[in-house]
Order: sequence, then C-alpha cells, then structure tokens
Amino acid sequence: MKIGMILDAPFPPDPRVENEAVSLVENGHEVFLFCLKYADEKASDTINGIQVRRYSSNTFEYKLSALAYTIPLYSVIMQKKIAKFIRETNIEALHIHDMRIAGAVYKVNVNFNLPIVLDLHDNMPEVMKLYPHLQKFPGKYLISPKKWKQKEEEFIKKANKVIAVSPEFIDTLAVRLPLEKDKLVLVPNTIRKTFFEDYKVNETIIKKYKSNFVILYLGDTHLRRGIQTAIAALVKLKDTIPEIKLVIVGKNTTDIILRKQVKDLQLEQFVDFEGWQNVSLFQSYILASEICISPLHRNLQHDVAYANKIFQYMSLAKPLLVSDAIAQKKLVEKVACGLVHKERDSKDFSNKVLALYKSKPLRMELGESGRKFVQNEFSWEQTSKKLINLYNNMQY
Repeated sequence: MKIGMILDAPFPPDPRVENEAVSLVENGHEVFLFCLKYADEKASDTINGIQVRRYSSNTFEYKLSALAYTIPLYSVIMQKKIAKFIRETNIEALHIHDMRIAGAVYKVNVNFNLPIVLDLHDNMPEVMKLYPHLQKFPGKYLISPKKWKQKEEEFIKKANKVIAVSPEFIDTLAVRLPLEKDKLVLVPNTIRKTFFEDYKVNETIIKKYKSNFVILYLGDTHLRRGIQTAIAALVKLKDTIPEIKLVIVGKNTTDIILRKQVKDLQLEQFVDFEGWQNVSLFQSYILASEICISPLHRNLQHDVAYANKIFQYMSLAKPLLVSDAIAQKKLVEKVACGLVHKERDSKDFSNKVLALYKSKPLRMELGESGRKFVQNEFSWEQTSKKLINLYNNMQY
C-alpha cells in the first residue's frame, strides 16, 4: 500500500513514528510522511526509506494546536496542507499520529474517503490535565480535557483501526467504547534490537562512575516522572551507601525545582544532572548503573502507558525499580525484572534500593530476567508484527 502518515511535528526525531514507518517499508509498503517544519529545511527528503514531506509552520500555528478543539482555526490551516499532501502522493490509506491533527484529517478525508488508522501514542485527554498551563488562566478556561475526550471517542468511532500502546490502554478504551473493541490493535513502544546489539561503549562514562553505586534515570524529567521521590530517598540512603549516586540523563523546564531540592537537602555530591545526551550514549549510562528507575506518579495516563526507558534498561540486564503505576507494575511483576515501590513514597523507594544494594545475586537475577524478555519476546521486531498484519490485511 501507499500509506500516508500524518504527524503535526518536525521529523526527525520521533522514534515511534520512525519505527513504524521503517517496519512498513521493510515489509513492502510505501510510506509518505506528512510533517511540519519551523526552519529552513528541505521540503522533501528520504530517511531510511520513509518519503518525508515537510510543510511550513510557525509558532502561532503551534500555539493554536492546543486550541484545536476550542476554535477551528488550527484545523482549517492544517486541512489545506493535508489536502495538498494527499493529492501529491496519491496515498491509499491515512495513518494519524495522535489527536491534535486528527480533526483536520477527518475533515479533509470527506473528499478522499481513504481508510484511516488512528495511532494513539498517549491518553491525551488525561495527559493534558497535567500540563501546567492548563492549571491557570487562560489555559484553564480555553482548553477542555473533557472536550478532547469527547473528540477522542468520536475519532475512534470513525477510524477503521485504532492503535494503542499498552494492554491497559486497550482495556480502558474497550470499556469506554465496547462497540469499537474489535478495531483496537496493540503496538507498544519497544526498542529495536540494534539498541542492545549494535552500540559502542563510551569508556569516559564507565570510568566516571566505576566507584559509584549508580541509580539511573533516563528521559524527560518533568515532576510527574517522580524524580523528587528518588532525590528525597537519598537523605537516608547516603548514610548506608556512601558511594551512591543518582544520575539523571534528561531535562525539563521543571528542573529548577529538582535542583533546588538537591541543594536544600545538601545532596549535590550525590546527584548528577547530565541534561539531554545523545541517544548513542544511553547504553553506556545504563551499563555504568546498578539500578535503573521509573518512579512515575500515578494518574490515568501513567497507569496505562509504558515508558520506553524501561525496555532500554531491561535489554542491558539491569534491575528495575519502578513505582506502582499499573502498566509498569504489572509488567515488572510478570517478568520478574525488578522491584516496585509505592508512588511518591521515598521511604519505600529507599527500602527497595537497600534490598537491591545488599544482594548482588538478586540484582543479577532480575536483570537477566528482563534481558531475556526484551531480547526474546519484546523487541520492536516482535511487537511490530500486529502493525504489519494490520496493513497486510487492510481492505481498500
């Protein structure tokens, strides 16, 4: 098939979009990717077999996207670009990445009548409730998560197939919309085998931490990711594990709060803020660590989603310490690849770290269990089969 993927963001980078598109190309499909550009980039490009088409956008349009289901201006602007994309590529199916641009795609598709696959990367109506700008004026009054939830259900009903990222998200959607259950397809965010088979070790990172007991966090550091819990736990952990080091690889605008917490607790020598690092260095940070963490706060989004980092951790045989957000808790307990702490509970977090610290055999056993699971069952090469099957059997 000639598949038209719709992404209302620049490309690259977007690992999920790239993974899906490359797998479809490798299985004989043509993939054209609609995306946006905010700078002087090439209008068309081919990346790993993906035929990329970039359409100019700007900051004003980007800000309008948050109001997509409050006022129709964003959708009107995007409709012209999407219609041009469809006409120029002669695609045979539309694959929408997430919700913001979905309304525009459905409007345009009235004139083309193409089959639509709706790919829900997140439980967006619930994620929006966590955005700081929705907690205060004017966002609180202009943007309605309830309206987005209604739109999400409308789009699911109109789609030919709906992709979601975890069994828990699939279950949630099936309860909300039981008549749409048969169109739901699970395609989780997993990692390609190249992540754990084809990488170079950065010896500088390994040497930097060789005398530390490293607890590693990779990824976005927004407060809802729970890093404050790990920082608070260090107050007591440092007395038992003087060589302990919390290494945070990633960043967010809320880092100022994390840094203040570290300073107030006088923990500067026990925490390293590494900021964003090239993905090629992730393996070295993981190999330099003893425990890898995902201390997510519980909410309706985190309860139904996996953080990609946990599969990166597991693939290199590191034991996990995760909060009891439902999806990751169930996975870790099922695979027996780590321990679970109560969310936002620094004492419980601390106790679980100590249990792992005191038993290297336990760390090795949990790490090896995770490694086997990812490498044998849960790499992208395995989990993408349902995506391939979806398109191989699509009626059009």
